[in-house]
Amino acid sequence: MGRKHSKEQILAGAIAVAREHGLSQLTFGRVAAQLGISDRTVVYYLPTKDDLVGEVVTSLGVELQQTLGAAFTVTVADHVDLVRRAWPVLAADDTDATFALFFEAIGLAAAGREPYRSLIPELLNGWIAWAATFIEGGDDVRLAEASAAVATIDGLLLLRQIAGPEVAETAGRRLGIAQ
Repeated sequence: MGRKHSKEQILAGAIAVAREHGLSQLTFGRVAAQLGISDRTVVYYLPTKDDLVGEVVTSLGVELQQTLGAAFTVTVADHVDLVRRAWPVLAADDTDATFALFFEAIGLAAAGREPYRSLIPELLNGWIAWAATFIEGGDDVRLAEASAAVATIDGLLLLRQIAGPEVAETAGRRLGIAQ
């Protein structure tokens, strides 16, 4: 317990706990146990539960943007083209755990639970603004197309989480997104 830990190490431990137990079970004690440290050390870097959850959810959002960075290399005409580029990257087994946490956070936000209720709309609006930078057209068109892209991606990924990859792929093919 005498070993010092950085905020980055504690955040990595918190993400590991969230992946294993879910966001609703993310606690200072579980993060501390994951790292073999005192929960006071976790609280030193992330003083409130809202801070802990906020850092984890924000880190997952950044991780998803980095994952999509490989797919978004040129601007596209509309949301369908953007979703076509994103789908093969996002509809992969190694992203399922991240999206399970993302959808848990959305559910908690929809139920009015803080910090999710405040955090998730901000995160989604940030993703829409970011996605809009990869779409051609004026600001209003780009934001509308990016909103449609995020809605389509989230719908297909939620279907993948709940009904399975085959169902999501079938829906994606019907929408002209998947191969």
